Amino acid sequence: MTNLTLALDAMGGDHGPQMIVPAAVQALEHSPLLKIILVGDERVLSPILRQHQAQLHPRLIVKHAAQVVAMDERPLSALRNKKASSMRIALDLVEQGKADGCVSAGNTGALMTMAKVLLKTLPGIDRPALITGMPSINQTPTYMLDLGANISCDSELLFQFAVMGAAIAETVDNIKSPRIALLNVGVEDMKGNDQVQQAAQLLKDTKQLNYIGFIEGDRIYSGDVDVIVCDGFVGNIALKSSEGVARLMADKIRASLNRSLITRYFARVFSSKLNSGLNQMNPDHYNGASLIGLRSIVVKSHGNADQAAFTQAINLAIMEVERSLPQKVTERLEQILLDKSN
Repeated sequence: MTNLTLALDAMGGDHGPQMIVPAAVQALEHSPLLKIILVGDERVLSPILRQHQAQLHPRLIVKHAAQVVAMDERPLSALRNKKASSMRIALDLVEQGKADGCVSAGNTGALMTMAKVLLKTLPGIDRPALITGMPSINQTPTYMLDLGANISCDSELLFQFAVMGAAIAETVDNIKSPRIALLNVGVEDMKGNDQVQQAAQLLKDTKQLNYIGFIEGDRIYSGDVDVIVCDGFVGNIALKSSEGVARLMADKIRASLNRSLITRYFARVFSSKLNSGLNQMNPDHYNGASLIGLRSIVVKSHGNADQAAFTQAINLAIMEVERSLPQKVTERLEQILLDKSN
């Protein structure tokens, strides 16, 4: 690991600094070359830092921010009126080169709008997208985008998302020629709306991409593909529905194991394996979606993330900085765009 600095929006999310401060301390303990800039209201942060004995930590700096972007605030309003907010200042630090990346659990729309204006998109990319690795039956995850940054997308945007998703799979998991699919209501060629149909044709015509066709929602976790592409409306609903089902299944399993003395006995005997399996079903284990397509690294945490989940988002940002993710995406884009023009 090389020396790197992350700016954290300490006031964002449902739990704010009460959760983000201990997550920052935990990340610093595990990453000796990491430096964190906590951006938020000093009056709020100071007692929490003292509580966690972190006020004098040599690799933890507090940057004061007088404003907070509300979770229900309109993105353009936040962009115009919240220039002194923790989210805005954290992104400013990245834009100024004082931080290598930003992590926020705040308002998704505001984060996307501010990041696009301040950090700019990569050449050939119109809008950034939220991407995360979804668990699959394989050793490697399936990358899915967009997960909520863009509610409606035309075919060109979906094509750009496919290129970026492939670049992520290649860079993070060393997958050669990752399999790409469009999320659709059926696998037959005639299924889907105009945007999906047109995006499918663009992908078919691009020989540098391994496009294998459509995929339905029940196959998201099958490991059949490496990259799943959809608009942010569909992607966000699919993600949140999956998280709800995962929590329901975990709760049902725990309840069934407590029904009798026999089940409680077996639960104790096999506790380590059971806990391992339940942890793999826990959505917090996969917290953190990358706002891919920007010139710098921005990671969006779930707004309701707990300490462990937010620490996972910090770790994701660390990995992306270490692997120079924006540069790798740029290189892949240039290859495809150059080949298409020839």
